[in-house]
Amino acid sequence: MRGDITIQRLNADAPSAEIVACWTFEAWGHLHPGLTKEQAIARLKAECGHAGVPTIFVALSEETPVGTASLIVDDMSIRRDLTPWLASVFVVPEWRGQGIASALVRRVEVEAAENGIERFYLYTPDQQALYRRFGWQDVESLEYRGENVTVMSRQLGL
Repeated sequence: MRGDITIQRLNADAPSAEIVACWTFEAWGHLHPGLTKEQAIARLKAECGHAGVPTIFVALSEETPVGTASLIVDDMSIRRDLTPWLASVFVVPEWRGQGIASALVRRVEVEAAENGIERFYLYTPDQQALYRRFGWQDVESLEYRGENVTVMSRQLGL
């Protein structure tokens, strides 16, 4: 990752909060039929916690947001028994391939560990190899909202 990239906790009143909400809405809004951009912004701002769950991180190049990742209570309506979740890992296309997503995932893992979380989850349709490199393990494959996805888990402290 480039040395000028920093990862910070996103605050609801930060100028970049709406930008991050728009990224995630554009990337995954189709998974939430009926959700408006305004609702997505409000939901993201509500998930900007001070520590633990929920928390959203943003990768910045100086003051410009270039990526995000979240630690949230629930990311899959059909698996509410699983909690918490790594969610919304996103890097702006022109910034990809520089280790930013990896750094964001590691930061969320540290946040989880620091807050006593021993196991957490994610789902992905196509990034299984990335997460397996970090020790995530497949839990199950299923269809969720029209996509074939893999639910994965990460045991911390091993």
